[in-house]
Amino acid sequence: MTGATNPTKIRIKVLRQQDRNAPQHWEEFEIPFREKLNVISALLEIQKNPRTTDGKEVKPPVWESACLEEVCGACTMNINGRIRQACTALIEDVGERKGDALEITLEPMKKFPLIRDLIVDRSKMFENLKKVKAWVPLDGSFDLGMAAPQDDRGRPLRYALSRCMSCGCCLEACPQINENSTFVGPAALGQALLFNVHPIGKTLENDRFEFLTSEEGITGCGNAQNCVKVCPKSVPLTRAIADLNRDTTVYKLKKWVGLV
Repeated sequence: MTGATNPTKIRIKVLRQQDRNAPQHWEEFEIPFREKLNVISALLEIQKNPRTTDGKEVKPPVWESACLEEVCGACTMNINGRIRQACTALIEDVGERKGDALEITLEPMKKFPLIRDLIVDRSKMFENLKKVKAWVPLDGSFDLGMAAPQDDRGRPLRYALSRCMSCGCCLEACPQINENSTFVGPAALGQALLFNVHPIGKTLENDRFEFLTSEEGITGCGNAQNCVKVCPKSVPLTRAIADLNRDTTVYKLKKWVGLV
């Protein structure tokens, strides 16, 4: 944006809520336009002078952030109706031009319990990782010797799956994640495959298959593929779901004939 085409201000609408039991309400703020501001920077500007566009002084909106480089997932929120991280959302990229202003609408994630304003409790992401035993089992902290060799042909897939930062975008976009569903969600499925293709993590493969063939497991996926569309790290979630569909079917057949 250069010259006369530049907006002069940024107008930010924030969906506010004191806690999960309090009523929701919208508040609108304006700050001067500056190039290369991200949503976090804009919220910090509001924090300096938390006054709405109608002149009312209010408590500043609260949000969560940590790394500011799209690694921790803490600042994930709905920005103009799209789930993404606020730290990498530049105002001039995501804002909608209305006259001399860029307009931004901020809402918290809806698939997680609200704490306050734009902060939600993502604990279930980490509880789901426990359910699929997303770790490499170790017997003690002493020297266990050389690790098992890893096949380089599988390294690209393992790396792609390991990029998940548990931000929750995939759960927010998944229509199967709702108050009536027990589906564990695509993030946990991706991590289940990651550790199943790891030579040591594979030790717990059958335990993972037992969970994945339960009501909370892979049969809950409706194959909407929204998850892979919104993933900020391009984690191959649909590939993981397809592979696990095959693997769990083989596991159940082996179990049926007594080979497991």
